[in-house]
Amino acid sequence: METGELACEKRATRPKGQNNALRRSGRVPAVLYGPTTTPMALAIDRIELKARISAAAHTRIIKLKSSTAELDGKHVIFKDVQRAPVSGEILHADLYEVDLNRAIRVEVPFKFVGKAKGVANGGILAPLERTATVECLPLEIPDLIEVDVTEVDIHNVIHVSAVKFPDKVKPIFDTDYPVVTVLPPTVAEVAVAAVAEAVEGAAVEGAPAEGAAAAAPAEGAAAKEGGDKAAGKKPEAAEKKK
Repeated sequence: METGELACEKRATRPKGQNNALRRSGRVPAVLYGPTTTPMALAIDRIELKARISAAAHTRIIKLKSSTAELDGKHVIFKDVQRAPVSGEILHADLYEVDLNRAIRVEVPFKFVGKAKGVANGGILAPLERTATVECLPLEIPDLIEVDVTEVDIHNVIHVSAVKFPDKVKPIFDTDYPVVTVLPPTVAEVAVAAVAEAVEGAAVEGAPAEGAAAAAPAEGAAAKEGGDKAAGKKPEAAEKKK
């Protein structure tokens, strides 16, 4: 496991509104804490922090650099990162100090590799979990956990107990939960069939209605024609009477 470095410095927590001023200056407020570490307010350059977070998948353990002796050389991981809802800019970061000689628990993403048999048979690969909780030494944290789905057929499931984890990495789970499966294509087929049936049914039901609608004007025209003829006889009768 590679480690990266991150420059930081202690920051003031007073007066109120100091964080906004810090952000305007191009820095991000952060806090450092840990099992044996008293929480400490930090300031980190926004560009450097953004670059380090984007590379965190490859350098999970970060070594702090600081002119402050109590900060310099500490090893941390990103525990939490808060972002602005619209712009996505980093607003705050939580750094958790770790002891390189003590195991810690972290979330590691799954990576599904291979083409499942069920997919070749028309099914759909359906990941049920995206990460796994593991316990290991900080420098042993893997970037990802590969899950080979090649032999997974439709309706088959791979449980976490069947996943191969790297040496010195212990998976943590209370129940043997499913990680990935292959769903049959029946859901999509039923949906398409239902739409086709609905369209066909509407066309069949609409045919008599159209015929009735066409007949109605014809009947109306005939009635009108008969009425005109009847109306035309009255003047003739009156003329003959004269």
